[in-house]
Amino acid sequence: MTWDKIAVLFLQLLWTVHRVTAIHRHDIYPYGMLYGDVALQEGDDETSKVITLTKPMYFYEASFTNLYVATNGIISTQDLPMEKQYVDDGFPTDFPVIAPFLADIDTSKGKGSIFYRQTESPTVLKRAEADVKRGFPDATFTPTHAFIATWENVSAYEEVTRSSRPSNRVNTFQVVLAYNEKDTYALFLYPEDGLQFFGTRPKESYNVEIELPARVGFTRGELSYFFFSRTEGPYYSVTSNEQSVKNLYQKGNIGEPGVWLFHVGNRYSFQNVVPAQHEVVSTKAPPVLVAVFSDEDYTEEEYPIDPDFQDPTTTEFLEPEQDSSLLERLNQEAPLGQSPLQPSVSGPGEFPQPDPRNLPPEDVTQPQRPLPKHAILQVYPNRVKDVPPHNSGGQVFSVEERVNFESGVIHYSTDNKETCERFQQQCSQNAHCTDYPTGFCCHCNSGFYGNGRHCLPNGAPHRVNGKVRGTVLVGGTVVQLDSIDLHAYIVVGDGRAYTAISEVPEPVGWALMPVAPIGGLFGWLFALELPNSLNGFSITGAEFTRRADVTFYPGNQRLSIVQTATGLDTQNYLNVDTHLQGSVPFIPPGATVQMEPFKDTYQYYPSLITSSSVREFTVVSAEKGTETLTFQVRQNITYRDCTHGHRRGLETQELRMERIFVMYVKEERILRYAITNKIGPLGAGETEPENVNPCYSGNHDCDTTAQCVPGEGQLFSCQCATGYSGDGRNCYDVDECAEGLSSCGAHSHCVNLPGSHRCQCEGGFEFGFDGRTCQDVDECRDQPCHAQALCSNVPGSFHCQCQPGYHGDGFQCHPQNGRPKTQCEQHRDSLQSRNDGVPRVGAFIPECDEEGQYRPQQCHGSTGHCWCVDSRGQERAGTRTPPGTPTINCYEPGRLKTQCEQHRDSLQSGNDGVPRVGAFIPECDEEGQYRPQQCHGSTGHCWCVDSRGQERAGTRTPPGTSRINCDESGHPKTQCEQHRDSLQSRKDGVPLAGAFIPQCDEEGQYRPQQCHGSTGHCWCVDSRGQERAGTRTPPGTPRINCDEPGRPKTQCEQHRDSLQNGNDGVPRVGAFIPQCDEEGQYRPQQCHGSTGHCWCVDSRGQERAGTRTPPGTPRINCDEPGRPKTQCEQHRDGLQNGNDGVPRVGAFIPECDEEGQYRPQQCHGSTGHCWCVDSRGQERAGTRTPPGTLRINCDEPGRLKTQCEQHRDSLQSRNGDVPRVGAFIPECDEEGQYRPQQCHGSTGHCWCVDSRGQERAGTRTPPGTPRINCDESGHPKTQCEQHRDSLQSRKDGVPLAGAFIPQCDEEGQYRPQQCHGSTGHCWCVDSRGQERAGTRTPPGTPRINCDEPVIVPPTQRPETVCERWRASLLQQYAGQPDSRHYLPQCDSSGEFNPVQCYGDSSYCWCVDRNGREVPGTRSHDAVKPACIPTVAPPTMRPLPRPDVTPPPAGTSLLYAQGQQIGVLPLNGTQMDKQRSSVLLALHGSIVVGIDYDCRERKVYWTDLAGRTISRASLEPGSESEIIINTALTSPEGLAVDVARRRLFWVDSTPDKIETANLDGSDRRVLFDTDLVNPRAIIVDSPTGTLYWTDWNREAPKIESSSVDGQNRRVLVQDGIGLPNALAYDSTTRQVCWADAGTKRLECISPNGTGRRVVHSNLNYPFSMVSFANHYYYTDWRRDGVVALSRDNQSTDEYLPDQRSHLYGITVAPPHCL
Repeated sequence: MTWDKIAVLFLQLLWTVHRVTAIHRHDIYPYGMLYGDVALQEGDDETSKVITLTKPMYFYEASFTNLYVATNGIISTQDLPMEKQYVDDGFPTDFPVIAPFLADIDTSKGKGSIFYRQTESPTVLKRAEADVKRGFPDATFTPTHAFIATWENVSAYEEVTRSSRPSNRVNTFQVVLAYNEKDTYALFLYPEDGLQFFGTRPKESYNVEIELPARVGFTRGELSYFFFSRTEGPYYSVTSNEQSVKNLYQKGNIGEPGVWLFHVGNRYSFQNVVPAQHEVVSTKAPPVLVAVFSDEDYTEEEYPIDPDFQDPTTTEFLEPEQDSSLLERLNQEAPLGQSPLQPSVSGPGEFPQPDPRNLPPEDVTQPQRPLPKHAILQVYPNRVKDVPPHNSGGQVFSVEERVNFESGVIHYSTDNKETCERFQQQCSQNAHCTDYPTGFCCHCNSGFYGNGRHCLPNGAPHRVNGKVRGTVLVGGTVVQLDSIDLHAYIVVGDGRAYTAISEVPEPVGWALMPVAPIGGLFGWLFALELPNSLNGFSITGAEFTRRADVTFYPGNQRLSIVQTATGLDTQNYLNVDTHLQGSVPFIPPGATVQMEPFKDTYQYYPSLITSSSVREFTVVSAEKGTETLTFQVRQNITYRDCTHGHRRGLETQELRMERIFVMYVKEERILRYAITNKIGPLGAGETEPENVNPCYSGNHDCDTTAQCVPGEGQLFSCQCATGYSGDGRNCYDVDECAEGLSSCGAHSHCVNLPGSHRCQCEGGFEFGFDGRTCQDVDECRDQPCHAQALCSNVPGSFHCQCQPGYHGDGFQCHPQNGRPKTQCEQHRDSLQSRNDGVPRVGAFIPECDEEGQYRPQQCHGSTGHCWCVDSRGQERAGTRTPPGTPTINCYEPGRLKTQCEQHRDSLQSGNDGVPRVGAFIPECDEEGQYRPQQCHGSTGHCWCVDSRGQERAGTRTPPGTSRINCDESGHPKTQCEQHRDSLQSRKDGVPLAGAFIPQCDEEGQYRPQQCHGSTGHCWCVDSRGQERAGTRTPPGTPRINCDEPGRPKTQCEQHRDSLQNGNDGVPRVGAFIPQCDEEGQYRPQQCHGSTGHCWCVDSRGQERAGTRTPPGTPRINCDEPGRPKTQCEQHRDGLQNGNDGVPRVGAFIPECDEEGQYRPQQCHGSTGHCWCVDSRGQERAGTRTPPGTLRINCDEPGRLKTQCEQHRDSLQSRNGDVPRVGAFIPECDEEGQYRPQQCHGSTGHCWCVDSRGQERAGTRTPPGTPRINCDESGHPKTQCEQHRDSLQSRKDGVPLAGAFIPQCDEEGQYRPQQCHGSTGHCWCVDSRGQERAGTRTPPGTPRINCDEPVIVPPTQRPETVCERWRASLLQQYAGQPDSRHYLPQCDSSGEFNPVQCYGDSSYCWCVDRNGREVPGTRSHDAVKPACIPTVAPPTMRPLPRPDVTPPPAGTSLLYAQGQQIGVLPLNGTQMDKQRSSVLLALHGSIVVGIDYDCRERKVYWTDLAGRTISRASLEPGSESEIIINTALTSPEGLAVDVARRRLFWVDSTPDKIETANLDGSDRRVLFDTDLVNPRAIIVDSPTGTLYWTDWNREAPKIESSSVDGQNRRVLVQDGIGLPNALAYDSTTRQVCWADAGTKRLECISPNGTGRRVVHSNLNYPFSMVSFANHYYYTDWRRDGVVALSRDNQSTDEYLPDQRSHLYGITVAPPHCL
């Protein structure tokens, strides 16, 4: 370093010492969107949504859980009023405010930003802790949470006129609230040049040029004063004029200008805000040249670089310490808003390696495989702590480690070698030790794998836990990772490794998606082992260091990954900490990253493993489309190798990563890697897939806790892992502790672990030399006793006894002629009652200190329990710890003393801690509460006390008499006692500070005069404890004699008399008059004189929920505690919303029984109709009876009335069942169904009807003409006829009043012009019946000619039901719903989303088009239910022709995609994506199920929106044909039986499986029981077997039966979650299903055997078909078709251009197979 540089640096340091400047902008706390901040909406008077704090914060003396940030420079604990109510007023405000700069601020039109966030970042909390320490040096404060709000470049509100120009003055300031469970501190930060305006003009200044200085400070707001009044609370103001505002950045109170610190809240006692007192004044100073020295000043001279290091075949690494300091320095030097410089990636010279001159000389004692250059090795020291103590006179052996740093191999001196006899404790308890000529090695036992030092059971799944730290540059942004959690789960049986890193900030979360090597380590450690290979854990065990250097191209970003494994924890899980340092490419938010399978070659050396590979990844984003990038990974893994035994023959192995899935979940801030791994010799994976044993391919069906044992060819067996039992396909953990299988010896206890157990020594014992046997700890060797005491070791403990002539506890001994014994010494010595002074066996002996006082921590020598005690030796509640666990620090402050403890200790007034003679000393229990029975030690009297320690009347007994059992219930607490005790709300029994506590007399009644202990006010009360008006006296004034007669009116009497306002005292007609008792209090039960309703009220006269009874019903006993309202009572009371409790005229009011449940029969008071209801109050179909007819007995079972019978009976309304004159009465057959032919008795017309009773078009005949034979099939209904008839929705066939009914012509088509019969509006429609925009005319205006084209003006749709419901609930929640509130989720068209959830949780369910929940779909799983929309999306124009565009020749896949059926041709088994096309466009539909009839070349499908089943020929120009359009609700899966010419389908709302001929005739129900959510259905025509799935979230299953509905049975019900897709593999003759819950594709034989897993990493399959040796399924995550070969070796994917959910899929071959 040159002298001129030294001089400059010296000057800089000097100036830094003497210079005091204001805080700079880049020195305030980090803020902005990259740090997770939320931005407040722009505007002049905006307030944030409620911010719910994760932990409550104390402001003044009160606890708050909500905060609001406002534009005008303030934070409040409650929602703010309009700004005109506070922004131009002085301090204080009438609501709680934290005001860093209260002024009229405006951020409209981009004039600044406001950010806020709550955080638990350790970096922020440590900085806040340091800032508080600067201002309050004596404070003990460790914040647990912080809230940061920043106003950046905000402007003052200005009214800009023609003569004025907008100001460019802007302000920047920040507030930081740091708090824990007890204290809150506020930091106000005003950076230099951050305040450019100091006040604002009032909006209503009436052209007077005045400016109000900003107000800075804190106010508690108004507080409740007595019952009805409010008073001004405390406040603290920092500013008073413009100069004081300027002082904000010119001065400070913690030693730095611009930084102001205040103590603003405390849990226990707080009067007002306390500012820090270290004032400092800013001084301006000229800029000083900053000397920055690059690494080049040192590197070349002190660390010579080997030129061979840049050899591309070698590996280079970043040392984390060096890299960290570099990035931290760059981060500190960069101004806020600018990117720190990226670390150079020009070469390895910037990262110097250790100087070879500092290494010890070589000592090669045996030939080793040469190591690659520059490999960084970790030398493992001996575990000296494990060496047992040596006896005096015994031989001490020294173990010399000599390290060859060129090879990195650890060698041992053969003269002093390590042997199993001395060091076998270094082996795992599941390993054995073997001696070799030069030392010993550990080897795992049979059934385990590992390196001998650490062993795990074969086949058992494993977990990894750890932390991720470091600094990563994303683009130009530095992101700090502060000890975020990493968890991995590995299914060892097939090599699947799942890694999740939580709380990853969004910028780096997307950017780290390609860095799969982070999770790749665990894939290598636990890879599926092919023959003659070992995975990583078998070599390294659980202690190693892995360093990886990842370089990205083309940007040359470089990331260092250092992962250190530190062993197995108490659960036998691996601990791995990860450190990241460097830079990564920027990846746009929302992008996806795809990585292809690849292979990596690992080189093995003694104590070192290396690899180097180049990998590709593809980034797909909306901004940049598809990009393909590469990165190079070079890695070293160093570990402790055992060189004494036989060397493994490994030199190279090949790791195959067959499936790689990466994802960042923005909402959860979780980064996920999923990798499937296999390891084997080079080229081991080249075998033909069909020749690979399932154990090596991973396609076995062994349990995840089982090992797959390969056999001959394709044979294998499953063997449960060690520590598990079962048949291998289902394994269960063996509890070795409970079954007596543990290896734990004496003085230890067993702790069960998954697949294993561990032994834990009891207190006073430790593991011996063998690491397994618990031996007594000789505590006496550490000389724990006093110098004048003798130590006696006993098993598990020891005893100290003072020598003769001394007394004490053995820890402290004093001469006998000294001071008198203290209470502790008396206690201790009294327990040592035998002549030899040895305590009683098993007794607790207290320990006393030098002064004879109780030691703060006491331990029981026999049991090992420890606890803290107070000065009386009584245990402090909550401090007891069991043996083997960390003890509590008894010197730290514990909980506050309770009232009992304060009472007791206040009477212990002598210096020696002995109580005053003859005084009563209360007794407290372990929790510090008064014991129920107290006795006076001197007088012998005993009595019972309440929780306040006050004597319970009548319980005192004199000495020598039987005591009362204080645990038996005495007299119940009076109202006064309940009132008093309810205010003692803290768990420690201490009353709330400042709260009023009523005083009760000996009988428990309110004392006539009450006084507030804090305020000094006194007043008289009645027997109910309510204040008598006019009796309150302030402190210092004479009190009223409360025993004098006469009292003012009570609240009840005032209420009652106010309603009797006539001169004659007669109440208003029909008004409710409350009833008061003799004391003027509300009677517990109130009744309405006019309506007859009665209810219970509280002492304030307010109705108690759920107590109202209608007239004529038994009243509730109001003296019993009430219960919450039932659903019926809420329903009933909700309809009685008038102020006087009278229901709305004509409304139906449900009737509830005594239990609050719906009565089985309900009647409408106005119409006279009656019906039966279920327990939910919903009408049971077929039970409604009109007025004057016999009611149904709702308690008797029986078949319900059919639709026809209901229709018929509803029209027979008179007593004699005589129909209304001229009305049409339908005719029903014996089964209650509509007769096929109906005739009108009055007009003589006859017509045919369908099963719904709806007229079949073209069948009506006038009287006197031949009738049509209704048994002959007619033409199916057209769309118009279906539309028209579907609106005839009432059960009597009469259309809904006011509903629009479309008009159809003679052909059943929509008439071109439609008119609404009720409103008179008319409009034109197209052939689909959809209104043509711009053609609607109001009544009385000329109609448009519908044959002419119309110019379409823009229209705006009205709010939907979903949107109205959502808005209503938002208003009900005051615009601030929390996670417990449900808000309907609507799509872009305003319809209900098919999946509804509580907030952003996983508590979800399906709904129908009306928002009603679909039964059986509610779940709390990570995988949301597979819900299908029931409303078609809006029609897009222009509409394509609704006819068939035939597929190309050959075999094709047909798939359903909502409003269309797509075609995907197959070339062999490969998907020909270039020739994909649309077979049929079906706008307004939701096509779900689909199948193909190969004989007639027709496609069949279900339409969920239209509730129909249709078909179409594949011939050119064919149009769709509806074959079933009645009695369908939610038709989903569909299957065609080609052989029997039958159709099968499932209907998921009524939970039915039906069948019909292919033309829709001969329809019948196969199953309608024991179904919850049926979905997929297939038929195996050759065998006549039907299969279907039921994805009931409670009990999913797959069933089968014959096609005629016989032999129904459950095929699969275990190990499935969401079995959406089902297919029959005719080649293997197995039923296969794809499960969106388990993510597996599995197959099973029809007889229930041979279950196997084909693929175990699916996304979200919906439907599937099998063809040749492939499975093709639609995937909801990918919105495409995925192809998977049966051997699981190849996959392909087709993503349609139009991205939306795909539903059913089938295969259409050119002829039947």
